[in-house]
Amino acid sequence: MSFSWRSGAQRADLRIGKNQTLIARQLIEFGAVVVSAIYGILLASRKKMDFVGLFCVAFAVAFGGGTIRDLCLDRTPLFWIANGHYTIVFFGLALVGALAPRLMLALEKYLALPDALGLGLFSVVGTGYALEAGTPLFVAALIGVITGAFGGVIADVICNEVPVIFRPAPLYATWPFAGAWVYIAGQRWEWEPSLTLALSLGTVVFFRLASLKWNWHLPSVEHPDDRSGQH
Repeated sequence: MSFSWRSGAQRADLRIGKNQTLIARQLIEFGAVVVSAIYGILLASRKKMDFVGLFCVAFAVAFGGGTIRDLCLDRTPLFWIANGHYTIVFFGLALVGALAPRLMLALEKYLALPDALGLGLFSVVGTGYALEAGTPLFVAALIGVITGAFGGVIADVICNEVPVIFRPAPLYATWPFAGAWVYIAGQRWEWEPSLTLALSLGTVVFFRLASLKWNWHLPSVEHPDDRSGQH
């Protein structure tokens, strides 16, 4: 009788823990949508786009990576459809961005901050969902990178630019990949959830901002024809 009572309590604790994890993950995801939308709005404003262009770029950054993640993990409905308030908040932010161009101009100098925060928050969430889906650890890290970085890839394509992830530029995808492994380590070794989140998010945000400040980047691959033209 005593054993039955304890096992029931343990199952209840487990359900409570899972619910808390789900709520925390949704809050992080909502924060990622907000800061990513702000980044997309500022990026589109820098390109002097109208409301439609601004909306499309911000939508790509806020929802692109998570959509690819959900398709890879066969999660339905897509996260922004399941959470309809994400799109309402996003639309409100886009509308403010379109109606307040002077504000956007004043905020452009802070473009790197929402970029780094969105990259970190989305990569942590994506890694968590991948682990929950039972993917291998390396795949979970890749899903984290896709979730964090590929919204920006789509936005760069819309802006008619080579995506920053594919050209010599301050390190971008490297840091969500590193942050994903920090998150995986925290999950495997059962660190406190808040510590796991802080370390994984801090890894991505700090090193992304440091890369921008000190221009850390990987060397480009030289084509043989380029070398032959050098004397």
